[in-house]
Amino acid sequence: MNPKELKKILVGVDDSPDAQLAFRYAMNRAKNDHAGLVIVSVSENDDMNVYQALSKDYVSEKRKQLMQHVAKYRQVAQRFGVEDVSTVVAEGNPGKVIVDEVIKDVKPDLLVIGAQAKSGIEKHFGSQAAYMAKYSPISVLVVR
Repeated sequence: MNPKELKKILVGVDDSPDAQLAFRYAMNRAKNDHAGLVIVSVSENDDMNVYQALSKDYVSEKRKQLMQHVAKYRQVAQRFGVEDVSTVVAEGNPGKVIVDEVIKDVKPDLLVIGAQAKSGIEKHFGSQAAYMAKYSPISVLVVR
């Protein structure tokens, strides 16, 4: 793939400062390249206690809230001038889900992610970004 010919960009968002930078980069690149932009956010089940995880209503509400939140990113990208914007919400370990499922379904040319997550141990070690950079079948741009 010619790096100048991106047709679809996948960007991961989690509200961390690095993810915000990644989102802005991906928006600019998508707009300038007339590429599609796919915004993904992953609900981590580790954030829930056992009772929450077993409650279908709780899980459903959490997913609904995440979908609404990601829709706000979509609106920002559309107002910015990106013509083709879509969203994906998934559940599980973010790095693994994005690499093993989302990339295969979306078929992007580039994955743009922030260097550090917003919380948890990943915040300190950047393990999600490192995992995606190592195992992704496509090019990964890690933003900080």
